[in-house]
Parts: sequence; structure tokens; C-alpha cells
Amino acid sequence: MGIEGAHPLEGDIANLDKLEVAGHRIIGLHHFFDNALGGSLHGESNQDLTNFGRMVVADIASRGMVLDLAHSSPQVARDVLDMIDMPVIVSHTGLYGHCPTKRNFKDDLMQDIAATGGVLGIGFWAEVACGDISPDGIARMIMAGVEEVGADHISLGSDFDGSVETAFDTSELSALTHALIEAGLSEANIRKVMGENMIRVLRERLK
Repeated sequence: MGIEGAHPLEGDIANLDKLEVAGHRIIGLHHFFDNALGGSLHGESNQDLTNFGRMVVADIASRGMVLDLAHSSPQVARDVLDMIDMPVIVSHTGLYGHCPTKRNFKDDLMQDIAATGGVLGIGFWAEVACGDISPDGIARMIMAGVEEVGADHISLGSDFDGSVETAFDTSELSALTHALIEAGLSEANIRKVMGENMIRVLRERLK
């Protein structure tokens, strides 16, 4: 389980114990607003990682949890990368070079995230995909991600359980697999994208 936004910590690092005991292992630092850890991608400040945020990131790293940068400001993401030595994820996102919208980190930042050994989860909704949310459209964005950061660092990040609208559901994932075959992605790389990359990160972190 995970949390999308670490505001449930309520500014108290001890609350991370409670989240861990409750079974949470993936910690997203932000959601739709700035919090005590720093700036949200959607917030007003573009604030960097606060001292409290640095405490939380260090604690997540020491506990073997998974750190999720989805919804964090670019400055927070860069601050995190400067202080950690572990793979991190962006659980649901798109590629700025493919779809230049604020919701998608710039490609150089995505490359730095991939360089940690982490993964970028490609979303299935219109904002991150610039409108084309068909299986073919999502496959094109996945192919752009593979070209930008490599096949070892792209995963699925549908946001099926979020507040967005998608054009297909879990019962139709085979349509996405077919679209990737048609786009020319190899069978080995399709396996990576469809699950192996994320499983690798989870196994490395959840010891």
C-alpha cells in the first residue's frame, strides 16, 4: 500500500512509524497542494524540499520504503535526487518531450530519475498524453519514454484508481500489449514495461 501525498504525517516524523505499521510502503511526498515537506507540482510556491522533507526522505530511505515523486515540484525532485542513493519512482506521469504540459517533468529530470535505477509510470489520461488515450496513443507515449530513458525505466502508471478518465480498463490491457507489438517494441521490453521494471524496484527496496 502507499500514500499519495505525505500530509498525513501532519509534520511529525513519528507518524511514519504508524503508516509503516499499517502496511504502507510507497510514500508519495505530495499530491495537489504544497505541504510541510515542500512544494507540490500543482502548488503555488515551487518550494524546495524543507528540512522536515529532508528528514522524511532520509527516513524513507533507511526503512527500505519506496519513494514516489509523482506530484512533487521539480525542485523537490532535484533536491531528493541530490540526497539519495536508491531507485525512486514517478508512479503516474507522462513524457514532457512527447506532451509538453506542466504535469510532466522535463526530460532531463526524467533522465536523472531513471539514472537512480528507478521507473516512470506512464499514465493513461488525457492531460499527460496530450489527448490521445487510446491504446495506440499510450503505446506511442511508452515508446517515447523508452527512447528517452531506456526500456529498463518505463512502467505502467495508469491512474485507474484516480480521479481521471481513461479510455480502457484492466480487462483491456491486452489491447495495450498489442499496440506495443504493433509499435515494434520487443517481447523482452514489453515484459519490462508491463511489470518487470516495477517489480525490480519493489524487490530492491522492500527487503
